[in-house]
Amino acid sequence: MKYVVTSGKSVEQATADLEAAVKQHGFGVLHTYDLKQTLAGKGVELPHECRILEVCNPRQAARVLSADMSMNIALPCRISVYEDGGQTRIGMVRPTALLASLSESPSLREVADEVEQATIRMIDDAK
Repeated sequence: MKYVVTSGKSVEQATADLEAAVKQHGFGVLHTYDLKQTLAGKGVELPHECRILEVCNPRQAARVLSADMSMNIALPCRISVYEDGGQTRIGMVRPTALLASLSESPSLREVADEVEQATIRMIDDAK
């Protein structure tokens, strides 16, 4: 269900490299959450860095929503860059697994597979 890789880079560098890879693969970063900073602002300390990027390819999103508007609950894709066990990791929930849990549509399965292959390449490029 998850795809996670380990990176030798800092969270900051891996995040910057992931942002570049997202653009190179025809996707865009809609928003980046700095979870550690957000929680600190709410009075909760998170001991590790964690950045969550919401990424989207407009054409693929339109294909999903045209097939089933209720799938908006699964959009956009999220890729996380975080510290765990003293290492930087980059990971995501596999779009194929997520959409399969919500729909049995063959057309949605096809889009999910295309998006999954692209996001895996992004993560691998950034590590």
